Amino acid sequence: MLYEYTLSTPKTDFYNITTQVHDAITKSGITNGLAVVFCPHTTAGITINENADTDVVSDMLLGLDKAFPDRTDFRHAEGNTTAHLKASAIGASETIIIHNGKPLLGTWQGIYFCEFDPPRQRKFSVKIIASK
Repeated sequence: MLYEYTLSTPKTDFYNITTQVHDAITKSGITNGLAVVFCPHTTAGITINENADTDVVSDMLLGLDKAFPDRTDFRHAEGNTTAHLKASAIGASETIIIHNGKPLLGTWQGIYFCEFDPPRQRKFSVKIIASK
């Protein structure tokens, strides 16, 4: 079962999409299996990280900016090479175990859509796969 969602991303940020993933799992009726969360964009990504302290997201964004600074010698005509680099480093998908009808996440974990080239209207998909 495939569930598609849209997301408005006004700024560079990590947008918590844990609720939407849980919603897809609930709608599917699957109690055990996998949820694959996929981002079909080249300047955004999906990650799992801490959702208790908002400073973690701020620190991650700062770290990504330090790791991938904008450079005048980048040749990509659109001028968003750093967004492409960050998206590749984060990755386009995450796979989450479904156990007893819920995403199997750690106490402090959340699922995030990572926007690196705002503002955008984005999409992401959640594919639910039942285990036998």
